[in-house]
Amino acid sequence: MATDFRSGHDFPRRGRENIEGFLWLARVFDKARAARDGTIHDYIYPCPMDRGVFDRWGVSARNFEAALETCTTDAQIAAWLRARVSDQKREEANRWLVEEKSANMDRQDAEEGVAVA
Repeated sequence: MATDFRSGHDFPRRGRENIEGFLWLARVFDKARAARDGTIHDYIYPCPMDRGVFDRWGVSARNFEAALETCTTDAQIAAWLRARVSDQKREEANRWLVEEKSANMDRQDAEEGVAVA
């Protein structure tokens, strides 16, 4: 998974990509690591959507960033998040993304060359 976005040809994973029931996790995980590594380029972390998801999950950006010290894989970050986020909060965040932020995700997909269904 790419976390160096300086080329303009590599992008964070899609917000709709599901990691163990969590939408947006793949994208925010990629962006947080790129921000930490200084390779985020034009992306913003944490952006308003990142913060909205964090708020609904009940975790802070600071806690998420601290998790990057020990979580290097999707499975590890998902396990870290599952230990802190109830199914109800996870579903609330997913519902917010799909119902209220669908247009934002469509725009991101289009800008990054992903066909929007």
